[in-house]
Amino acid sequence: MNPIHKPIPVDLFPTSEKETEYPESDGKPMADNTLQFEWIVRIKENLENLFADHPDVFVAGNLFWYAIEGNCDAVMSPDVMVVFGRPKGYRGSYKQWEEDGIGPQVVFEILSPSNTREEMGKKYVFYEEHGVSEYYIYNPGPKKPSLQGYIRRSGKFVPIENMDGWKSPLLGITFRFTEQKLRLFLPNGEPFQTLYEMQRDRDIARTAHERERLAREQAEQQKEQERLAREQAEQQKSKNASPASRRNSKRSKNASPASRPNQNG
Repeated sequence: MNPIHKPIPVDLFPTSEKETEYPESDGKPMADNTLQFEWIVRIKENLENLFADHPDVFVAGNLFWYAIEGNCDAVMSPDVMVVFGRPKGYRGSYKQWEEDGIGPQVVFEILSPSNTREEMGKKYVFYEEHGVSEYYIYNPGPKKPSLQGYIRRSGKFVPIENMDGWKSPLLGITFRFTEQKLRLFLPNGEPFQTLYEMQRDRDIARTAHERERLAREQAEQQKEQERLAREQAEQQKSKNASPASRRNSKRSKNASPASRPNQNG
């Protein structure tokens, strides 16, 4: 008789849970137009420079922020975000559970014509639920530019009544919004710059540094040349003095017999 093979229960085989995937891109462009792109880059780069000497401040632009492990839908991609208490460095996305549970404290959104009220409402709820302390929304236009800010009070967002002259508690930067135009100022009072302006100032500083270096080198060379000239002058002086000394010595020798008494007299 052939043995009867009973089917092995499926639950005897180990099963591996499918890991949650966290995409790093949604395939959409960072900006819909040049104006929106310029503002995203300007804010991100100026904040990057502002905190360049702070190793525990992470600044990013258009980076997916996953707030809850295992839930790939709990995600948002702020145009600019600032995280205090986390190191700088590369990230394909920002997974909060891998960052000691620390989420972004400051978020900027730069609007474009494609942004909808529903979309911005979802962003507002997400940022409020996940601990953002300061939330700024700027619509650069070109039609009817606007600026709105929110600050956390007792766990909820509270609108900032007047953004003109507002100073960010966490960033230390000042907002000026006059004649429907936004201007941002660093804590030292200097205005935010465009990438072109930042590169221009770097080039100017580099050129000035190079000129100072060359001036120092030329001054050192001049000192060395003067030292060598003094040494040569001293050597020449010594050479010129030697023949005279020999002549004086010879005269002394020639005069010696005359000074002795004449024994033949």
